[in-house]
Amino acid sequence: MTDEQQGRDGKRISIAKVYMKDFSFESPQSPAIFRSGEWKPQTNLNLRSSHNEVENDVHEVVLTITVEAKEEDKTLFLIELHQAGLFDISGYEKEEFKAIIGSFCPNILFPYAREAIAATIQKGGFPEFVLQPINFDALYLQSLQQQAAAQAEGEETH
Repeated sequence: MTDEQQGRDGKRISIAKVYMKDFSFESPQSPAIFRSGEWKPQTNLNLRSSHNEVENDVHEVVLTITVEAKEEDKTLFLIELHQAGLFDISGYEKEEFKAIIGSFCPNILFPYAREAIAATIQKGGFPEFVLQPINFDALYLQSLQQQAAAQAEGEETH
C-alpha cells in the first residue's frame, strides 16, 4: 500500500519502535548441569500478548514469551522476555483493530524475541535452541472462539 493509498482510505499502520521491555535468564543447575553428560530436557513454552494505548493512535504491544527447560523436577534454564513495540495505528474498524493488535503486531515482534531467546540460551552454555514459528493468526482466531464459547456459557447460566 502506497502512502497515497494510505492517505485516501485513512488506514495506517507503522512501527514507531521495537524494544526489549524486560528480560530475565536463570540457570539454577549450573555449573553441575554442564558436567552431567547428555541431557534431554522437557521444554515448556508460554506466550501471551498485551496492549495499551499510549496516546491517540500510538499503541504499545508487548509479546511475553516464557521458556522453561526441565529435567525431571529440576529447572535447567528459565527465560522470560517481554518484547515490545510502539505501533501507530489509525483508521481501522474495531474488529480490524483487534486483529492487528492480536495477530499482526505479535507477528512483527516475534522475530526479535526469537533471536534474543536463542542467543541468550546459547550464551548461557546450552545447545542451540530453535524457537519454532508461531501462527499468530490461528492463535488469535482460537482466542476469539474461546471468548465466544465462554460468553455463550455465561449466557446459559443466567
